[in-house]
Amino acid sequence: MQAMTNARSVEFYFDFGSPAAYLAATQLPHLCADTGAELVWKPMLLGGVFQATGNRSPVEIPAKAPYVFEDLKRFARRYAVPFQYNPNFPINTLLLMRGATGLQMREPERFRAYADAMFDAMWVASRNLNDPAVVGEVLAEAGFDPARVLALANDPDTKSRLKADTEAAVRRGVFGAPTLFVGDQMFWGQDRLDFVREALGA
Repeated sequence: MQAMTNARSVEFYFDFGSPAAYLAATQLPHLCADTGAELVWKPMLLGGVFQATGNRSPVEIPAKAPYVFEDLKRFARRYAVPFQYNPNFPINTLLLMRGATGLQMREPERFRAYADAMFDAMWVASRNLNDPAVVGEVLAEAGFDPARVLALANDPDTKSRLKADTEAAVRRGVFGAPTLFVGDQMFWGQDRLDFVREALGA
């Protein structure tokens, strides 16, 4: 269990299926290093958040989806990071998010490498992470034992933790990803990082 956070922390609620969360993940480590803040990664299941809040992905809105991805490309250029639309989207991220939660619980020192590998596979390499075999390939390429990660993901404690953390996020007001907290201040979207920086400097 992670320690309680304060105004010198940035709590980062994310799901690998969110391209905006990917972009935020490329910037937050630098932002936190610049401001002396702790970055607290908070895995959640975005599908569960949508179900609980009545929200839905922009890709389900035909008039909105093309604009959203063009806008994300603009931010990727601004951040100077690779990004491309994954043609396999939407991807069921339940296994991926359970893996993230399991590693945080059991092998926290390996969590960041896992997160980087999953975000890269999803939004840079356009891998089909709906296919468990492809997930295994991505894990092996990143130096993980796929069977070990799968065992962590399927552990009942992991499943319970992800469900509880997702429900807690909804109770806190989270309705999408990424959602960021600085103390009690909530910011939604990777395009709100300037406000996050200001909150850390307040």
